[in-house]
Amino acid sequence: MAFLQLATLAEDGGAIGIARTATAGFAPVEWQIIRLARHDGLSSLRPPDRWDRLKSWIFGERANPRLANKRLESLRRLAVDAWHRGYAVRPSFLKAFLRAGFSEGQLETLLAAISAGRRA
Repeated sequence: MAFLQLATLAEDGGAIGIARTATAGFAPVEWQIIRLARHDGLSSLRPPDRWDRLKSWIFGERANPRLANKRLESLRRLAVDAWHRGYAVRPSFLKAFLRAGFSEGQLETLLAAISAGRRA
């Protein structure tokens, strides 16, 4: 079975998931979310309203960029805000990011990488 094979391939003896480290870096899947957040609009940060439902009814369903994992969704929300606003991100997104288990070093890494990407 596939899940048994994945468990034997895990480095930490069978636990599958994102390992939390004290470094200021991100896992590859987290970097991918940061890159993909560049193409999300600020409208993806708010819940759909009547206008959004009407547009989806007329033009068809649009892909939902929200993530099921709350930790990764807090990363996506902060990255979207940073791509559009630079270092002037909303405090509520910062708090959610830190509550999700990310460190201040990762916050600095994220904002610096996005700032460099905005200039390029």
